[in-house]
Formats: sequence, C-alpha cells, structure tokens
Amino acid sequence: MLRKMIEDAVGGTGCTADEARELPGMELADLLAGATRIREAHFGRRIQLCAIINAKSGKCDMDCTFCSQSGHASTQIEEYPFLPRPELEKRMGAILENGDCRCSVVTSGGKLSGAELEVLFETARGAGAAPLCASLGRLGSAELDELKRSGIGRFHHNLESSESYYPNICSTQTWRQRLDTVKAAQTAGLDVCSGGLFGLGESWDDRIDLALTLRELGVDSVPINFLYAHDGTPLARVQPMEADEALRIIALYRFLLPRTTLRICGGRVHVLGDRQAEIFAAGANGMMTGGYLTVAGSQYETDCAMLCRLGLQIEKY
Repeated sequence: MLRKMIEDAVGGTGCTADEARELPGMELADLLAGATRIREAHFGRRIQLCAIINAKSGKCDMDCTFCSQSGHASTQIEEYPFLPRPELEKRMGAILENGDCRCSVVTSGGKLSGAELEVLFETARGAGAAPLCASLGRLGSAELDELKRSGIGRFHHNLESSESYYPNICSTQTWRQRLDTVKAAQTAGLDVCSGGLFGLGESWDDRIDLALTLRELGVDSVPINFLYAHDGTPLARVQPMEADEALRIIALYRFLLPRTTLRICGGRVHVLGDRQAEIFAAGANGMMTGGYLTVAGSQYETDCAMLCRLGLQIEKY
C-alpha cells in the first residue's frame, strides 16, 4: 500500500482518507523515505523561507486556549498597539534585504481598525514588488480587495483544526467563520496560507480531516505548527509532542498534499530540538525562520547554515 501511495503522490494525487489512516502506524523510516521522494518530485531541493513581524501584540478578544496573546490568558508577554509606519518599514527591510525570505505582517485581535489597515496599505504600497504576506484576522471582501491592491499577495488565516474538534479550542469565533475568511481571501485573488496547530488533543482523524479540507480549498501554502504550552493558558500543562509524532504529521500532510508547500512554523525548535533537519526528510519544503509571535525561534543564519549542510537551496523571490 505504501508503494502505491508514494507513486500516486509523486504523480500529484494525494492519498485517500482511508489510505491516510494507515500512515501513522507505519515505520517512521519508511514514511520519511516516501515523503522525501514526494517532496523532491515536486519541489526538487528548493526550500522556501518566511519570517514574521508581530505588528500588534496582545489583548486579543478571542479565547483560543493555546494563545499567549488572548485577553483571556495571563501569560506575561509584551503588549503594544499597531506599529507605526517607520517601524514597520524598518522591520520589513531587515527581513527582505537578502531577497530569499517572505515577510508576513501579523496582528493580534479579531480584525484591525480602518486606520490601522490604512497604515499597513500605505507601507505595503511603498514596498513595491516585495514578497509580502499578512495575517490580520477576519477581513471582509472590500478590505481583502484593498489588501491585494496594496501589493500584499498572500493572506494567512489558519483553520487550526478539524471542524469537529475546533469547539474544544475556541468559542469566540467559529470554524465556519475561519473557513469563510479563507474563501473570501481566495475570491479577492490572494494566495492563501492556511494550516493548523497540532498537539491540542486532536486525533489522527482530526488531522486527516483538516488536510482534506485544505486540499479541497486548494490553498497555496500550509503552515504546520506544534503547540508551545504557554504559562497562563488553559493548555499550560500539556506536554510537548514527541519529535517522532511531529515528523509523522509532516509526512502525513506530504502524502495528502503532494503539490502544496508545507511550511513548518511555530513550535519547530521546541518540539524537534536537534532533529529539526528531519522536517525536510518528512516532506517539508518551507519553514518560518527568526522569532515567532511571543517566543524566540531559530535565527536566520542558523537556519541557512542547516540548509547548506543538507545540500538544500533557499528559493529566491
């Protein structure tokens, strides 16, 4: 069965739900070998990098159980309003200067105000053809259209988990609202980056259901995040996921989404430690570098050195 799934995925067809349910129980070495072959068939040895700007931190009105920025959490984090344009430009420039890293502006809260959005639009227009992304919560169609016109080409909005498991992690926004935002961004002509967070207590079926939804939507990029159990959140006592399980999740998504960019983001350093290089064997062809929203990540120079050791090439923009 595994050989057939590999051949189908190399040909561009993701495995079925029934086939996917067999993958978590297979030997890890066999899974990684298959996922590597699929990645190389569709992406060669090219790896995409991205980095984020935490442009508005804390005091979010959402009650997501995993989030340190939720106003319902008591995590000790730095809180500040939307950054002024000069600071945004400075941080964008630092990320974009080498031409090999996408830059995403990320903000806390359900959505930005009109004044905050205008600052972002003006900043993006001033950046020219730079590879810019944004993660801004729930935007309407008119706002998404203006985002596209400003020069921001990709919108990020995670579904987080399967529709059936999502009520366990958030009550202030429905999964369907998240789905509608993703569809609205696609209608506006934006590329869409949408994925999930793993280690929340979800089952393998939940993980498969989320992947199938993302496949049906045809999103361009899927960020894979692993829970960092922040103090002061309802999930503070959840133990870190084992590295083997994290690698199995990446491989599962490569078999289900053979042509889609899989971007390993939050929790990479915390969960995988000295096994971070194995994400590419598991099928990843992208990763977030630098800091995360409220947690330090792996530095750009460190990640570049790792890719060089592995003989992988950073994709230029």
